Amino acid sequence: MSHFTTSDGLSLFYQISGTPEGTPLICLPGLTRDSRDFRYFAPHAQAYRLITLDARGRGQSDPDPQFTNYNVPREAQDVLELMDHLQLPKAALLGTSRGGMVAMVLAATAKARLSAVILNDVGPEIPKDGIDRILHYVGRRPAAKTLAQAAETLAALMGPAFADVPAQRWREEVEAFYDATPEGLQLRYDPRIRDALLAQAEAGPVPDLWPLFIALEGLPCGVIRGANSDVLSHETYREMQSRLRGLQAVELTNRGHVPFLDEPAALTLIQSVMEQI
Repeated sequence: MSHFTTSDGLSLFYQISGTPEGTPLICLPGLTRDSRDFRYFAPHAQAYRLITLDARGRGQSDPDPQFTNYNVPREAQDVLELMDHLQLPKAALLGTSRGGMVAMVLAATAKARLSAVILNDVGPEIPKDGIDRILHYVGRRPAAKTLAQAAETLAALMGPAFADVPAQRWREEVEAFYDATPEGLQLRYDPRIRDALLAQAEAGPVPDLWPLFIALEGLPCGVIRGANSDVLSHETYREMQSRLRGLQAVELTNRGHVPFLDEPAALTLIQSVMEQI
């Protein structure tokens, strides 16, 4: 477990596991998540040099005093600076949600540094319903006062999209992403990420992201979709396959946003993409 310092002075947390001489695979978590997003995947990834990163303002990384720096291009730059710190000329990226958007930006701006990209439940279009749901919770502490209450709430909320997930998994989720204190549950990320999202929304409509996705052309690439996802629609998922030759794709039943990445079909796709390097 280690930290490195970014060019603008923040200390970001990362950790490395797996095989030191294995193919480097950098895991980039979702908007409010951190490296623990990949704790279910890591036991299946021992053949790789697995690198997980807490983006700025998340997990064990420093918060940014300027909330506008919580943006995808700056977070993409942080990934390159981590690679430089580790002296990695190239690495594969596994990006969940926001992390996948970071990966697409890197494909458009620093493609020579990438050996492969796998997108977990994200694409170049996000439905309004998905955005609205994210904005509903980002930056707000849960109403639940205990981890047990939060797990029950999360199970009720996510159950329809994750029909075969046991209650214990939801308990593990809340234990990973909230701190229990006498005053209630605390977020493990900077709540000003919400301010950044709102400022970006006020700045105007989201630009066309399809060119970022098409920039993946020529790289070993895959996409994983939860069949019940409200962030990666089935229509966008199909259009991604139509526009990008060689894209490997899998849709997981009984999964919404986002798959846990220990599902057998997800593991098979990740392994298949990595074997193309």
